[in-house]
Amino acid sequence: MSDTPVIGVLALQGDVREHLIALASADALARPVRRPEELTEVDGLVIPGGESTTMSKLAVLFGMMEPLRERVRAGMPVYGTCAGMILLAEKILDPRSGQETVGGIDMIVRRNAFGRQNESFEAAVEVAGVEGGPVEGVFIRAPWVESVGAEAEVIAEHGGHIVAVRQRNVLATSFHPELTGDHRMHALFVDMVRAVK
Repeated sequence: MSDTPVIGVLALQGDVREHLIALASADALARPVRRPEELTEVDGLVIPGGESTTMSKLAVLFGMMEPLRERVRAGMPVYGTCAGMILLAEKILDPRSGQETVGGIDMIVRRNAFGRQNESFEAAVEVAGVEGGPVEGVFIRAPWVESVGAEAEVIAEHGGHIVAVRQRNVLATSFHPELTGDHRMHALFVDMVRAVK
């Protein structure tokens, strides 16, 4: 079926399997992406949660950082969750040494803003553009967005902090929707990919 978008999940580190399952349930053909040549074969990409510094360094090591930046600049739809949000920011407030970003959203993020691992929590989050009530968000060492530029659209807040942002074809959430069984965020992203495919 030609209308079925092929969406990759950056499989360098993090919760790749859960995203593959969520994307498949949202009617996408989902596959892991580790190498630049695999990136050329997808219509969109999810950058999962994990450890943002490690993911950044592995992306450089695997020769993925520049191809990722080029595809994002060229308009490929990308969705980043948690660490993925950090990688899609233009600026990190407190970067670790050697930490780079892919960019794509004019925003400044703060790493681990909601606290450490033992302060993880779940919360219902109202997301603009997602119907059917709040999305259940899992926040694990989650970042938040300190500020956004003129082109970035804030689509969700929690506790007075920005937790979801969209800029053209790029979507990012502080939380992990792939861990809840609620696949509406992935469905939103699949629709974004389908719109530009």
